[in-house]
Amino acid sequence: HSPMYFFLSNLATVDIAYACNTVPQILINLLRPSQPISFAGCMTQTFLFLIFAITECFLLVMMSYDRYVAICLPLRYSTIMSWGVCITLAITSWTLAVLLALVHMVLLLLLPFCGPQKVNHYLCEILAVLKLACADTYLNEVVIVIVGVLVLVGPVSAIVVSYGRILCAVLKIQSAEGRWKAFSTCSSHLCVVGLFYGPPIIMYVGPQHGDPQEKKKYLLLFHSLFNPMLNPIIYSLRN
Repeated sequence: HSPMYFFLSNLATVDIAYACNTVPQILINLLRPSQPISFAGCMTQTFLFLIFAITECFLLVMMSYDRYVAICLPLRYSTIMSWGVCITLAITSWTLAVLLALVHMVLLLLLPFCGPQKVNHYLCEILAVLKLACADTYLNEVVIVIVGVLVLVGPVSAIVVSYGRILCAVLKIQSAEGRWKAFSTCSSHLCVVGLFYGPPIIMYVGPQHGDPQEKKKYLLLFHSLFNPMLNPIIYSLRN
């Protein structure tokens, strides 16, 4: 019944949906490689993948703001992080994710797909699907980078600022016990942030024509399979 656990419940919902969207199709590909995924199924998987990934990006920012207010402004915490504010932040995260995913999907569906019909990936990831188009995908790639900066670099910058202020506040605490309590409150969130933002920044914001594609596939596999599994373990150990 606190804002932190309200955001954690949203994060858990995203992780469950994220895994349910990707893992079953990966298992089908491994166990029945001759059974193809339909075009509609592939587009649906891409759309849902984008929604859940972008939502988690925004939710982690909201959680860092919650930790910032709890540590730096403790006397005003209940006023600033009211239930109305928490619900508004969560709804905003989901809404922005749906809208940004729709932008990607509209641009993707406008492309003609007349090339090879094999997606060189474990799932229908947007960059892998773009390679099947037989038209110029420059606009799509530019939008991917722009959205990547908005939902990856922007949130990471906000999280760094939040934790910079938290660090300054913690260092002013006189007792070692108080400093340890403050750091332990943030440790689980920092672990999740590091695991979550690293692979997507490499895949979508970094150069697209330098790194081996196989390495990026393994990064996304780690991101899709292990992150949803590690998040509850990290937060459970913290509790």
